[in-house]
Amino acid sequence: MTDAPKNPFEQMLKQAQEMAKAFNPGLESFSPKGFEALWPTMPKEVMEMMFGNAVNKDGLDAKTRLLLTLAGLTMQGAQADTAVRQTVRHAIEAGAKKQEIVETIGQMSVFAGIPAMTRALELAQEAMGEQEDDDQ
Repeated sequence: MTDAPKNPFEQMLKQAQEMAKAFNPGLESFSPKGFEALWPTMPKEVMEMMFGNAVNKDGLDAKTRLLLTLAGLTMQGAQADTAVRQTVRHAIEAGAKKQEIVETIGQMSVFAGIPAMTRALELAQEAMGEQEDDDQ
């Protein structure tokens, strides 16, 4: 018997890993989560300017926009781990409470299903970590 992958996806993944090692041995231990650390959380003022109501005074603020984004990511099955974690971090920076984040994700269980909600909550919990939120 050989150690060859049994399905085409496994074979393609194995080939990609071997190619990455050939190009740069350091890529062998590449972690998408490590790459995520390169993108810092934007200050609230920057988010308000870019995503908030700085241009449209009567529009949605950055916190609301980010909670809507989190709802959309949950609806997609919470498959984009980095996007969910970054959106949670940005929402907190924009003033969202942990309770609001949990409620936003929980509301999506009706539409996206329990597995998507559970996955989004796991990712949100990772992103929130040990951050203190006195007003939960």
